[in-house]
Amino acid sequence: MRNEAVSPPAPSSNPQPTHATKKRLLEAGLAMLLQQGYNDLGVQAVLDATSTPKGSFYHHFESKEDFALQVIDEYMKGVHAGLDACLGDEARPPLDRIRRFFEMTQQHYRSEGYMGCLLGGLGQELSGVSDVFRRRIEKCFSRIAERMAVCLEEARRRGDIPAESDPRQMADVLVDCWEGAALRSRLRRNPAPLTAMLDFYFRSAAAR
Repeated sequence: MRNEAVSPPAPSSNPQPTHATKKRLLEAGLAMLLQQGYNDLGVQAVLDATSTPKGSFYHHFESKEDFALQVIDEYMKGVHAGLDACLGDEARPPLDRIRRFFEMTQQHYRSEGYMGCLLGGLGQELSGVSDVFRRRIEKCFSRIAERMAVCLEEARRRGDIPAESDPRQMADVLVDCWEGAALRSRLRRNPAPLTAMLDFYFRSAAAR
């Protein structure tokens, strides 16, 4: 990875950090990391895009790496909020809840111009050169799969999927397939790979 050229300034004697500043930086960082990736993103570009002084950035983040890791954490807050809303909707059957989560994610991708998943993009870029990012991103994927597995276990108990199904294995495969489809969707700039993947997976999952 390229080392970030911008170095932290000397500590200010009267810093005025705000939560709003950090939020603005994280939001800008998410959009810029999706578009440019980690290596091509400079701290100065984030400062310029948000009209933020260098001192404010380094009050909230120790380094560019720390900034990107916190962007991932912020991204995951949105993912878990979506999981809460969809998987917790007990008015729907469990398989419908899971599919609804991915359909909402697909709508979000559309609003961003099919830039895809931040985890997938950074994972492809950095997993071979940074154990820190590799471990963090794998942990995020694992947590998503864990939550999916709970819903798939409910589907198994209801008889919606075969009794011999392994919910955690199915959840891991689902996350893996989605990430591959998200990449193809980004390459094509259209939702077709995402829709085809969901149709195939849920048709196969319920086959008995």
